[in-house]
Amino acid sequence: MSVTDPAPARPGRRGRPRDAGRDRALLKATLAVLAENGYGGLTTAAVAARAGVSTATLYRRWSSKEELVLAAAAAFTEDLEQRPDTGTLEGDLRLLLRDKATGLTGENGRLLRALIGEAAHNVPLAEALTGAFMRPVRDRVEEVVRRAVDRGEIAPVRDADLVADFVIGPMVSRLLLTARPTEPDDAEGVADRLLPFLLRAVGG
Repeated sequence: MSVTDPAPARPGRRGRPRDAGRDRALLKATLAVLAENGYGGLTTAAVAARAGVSTATLYRRWSSKEELVLAAAAAFTEDLEQRPDTGTLEGDLRLLLRDKATGLTGENGRLLRALIGEAAHNVPLAEALTGAFMRPVRDRVEEVVRRAVDRGEIAPVRDADLVADFVIGPMVSRLLLTARPTEPDDAEGVADRLLPFLLRAVGG
């Protein structure tokens, strides 16, 4: 081969595939440390130790404490995907309220308190919480209202997305901002007591 001939292409280097199980362990450890110590008491060293990995392993995935917490918040999104149509507005709203209530109590509630406190002065975290916890509720409420309108149960609702505020607001006030937090076993009772008010708000 002459010096003018192009050199043969070298195969690209392929790094070791990222371990999804280790990612999950780190995110789970982040949530555990956050629930125990709050945002201010969370350190990457504590998270790495809880997950049983080195801090170098953590930093290969997330470059800062904030990035780690944002990833954990996204992974912690509540299961608020569309549920089967119960056939009635009342049934759909009952499921929604109960899902939201159980998602704001117990360990979940302690975690959210830590995140909400930090989000008050942390814009990226506030935006992540909006996407992870508020947007799914809004989407689900809009779908529930649309189905009720299609069934002829209620008149069209002009601002269906605002109905979600009647879910989020009372739930947060009742389940997160009280001196004695409600435990998961009592959450469905809170949801059922709120149901008549929400039905009246949408004309049900």
